[in-house]
Parts: sequence; structure tokens; C-alpha cells
Amino acid sequence: MTRELPTSLLMFIAQRSAEGRIYQAVRDAGFTDFTAAQGRLAAGIAERAQVAKQTATALVDHLERAGYVERLPDPVDGRARLVRLSARGRKAIPVARAEERAIEQEWTQHLGARRMRQLREALELLREITDPYLEG
Repeated sequence: MTRELPTSLLMFIAQRSAEGRIYQAVRDAGFTDFTAAQGRLAAGIAERAQVAKQTATALVDHLERAGYVERLPDPVDGRARLVRLSARGRKAIPVARAEERAIEQEWTQHLGARRMRQLREALELLREITDPYLEG
């Protein structure tokens, strides 16, 4: 008897597939000197990566050496440093966004427009109770 997979695992499988495709598209465009974990940080979701501070620091160190991010003094806290995408890092963003659009189109074609809209609406509702970073 085949076990029905939990919804959370089904969402993870779809997310992991999309993330892998975006990562590969960016690599295929010539941005080859970073890992998927570093890409997540560069994409602006470091706080959601749920990694230890030491791990995040090592990832940012590598991204900085590769020229994807830069550290700047924090104008509010002299002890802190801000991390932002560099010009090179910003050049990778359109590649990632184009692959995101391709994935959305593929999923819409597979599910149909109505189901895709329903999926998005359901995920937005779940976000209200699952995303600790949701502002509102």
C-alpha cells in the first residue's frame, strides 16, 4: 500500500524542483562560482535559510570573494556591517527571474489557469500562519 505524502512534503518537492531549475539557469548563464546555499543567501532570503550565524558568515564570505555581494558599514551601528548585492550579483537576478516565470508558465499549463490560481491563493493563505517574516 502506497502512503499518501503529507502536503508539506509535496510543497517541498515542488519548491526544491523550482529552486534547482533556477540555480541551474543562473549557472548556465555563466554564474558558476557559488553553491545553491550561497544562491539562497544572495537571493535575499538569508534570514529564512535557518542556518547558524557562522554558516551564514562563511557563505557571505565566499559570495563576497566571488564578487556577488559587498559588505558596507552600517550607518546606524558602527560595529555592524550590511551585506548587499554587488553589480555582478544584480546581473544574475534577471536570469533567475526569467526562470521563475518559465516555471510559473509550465505549472500553469500543467495545472490549468484555475487550479494554478487556487494553488497560489491557498499558499498565500498558508503564508499568513507559516511565514514569520510576513509584514502586515
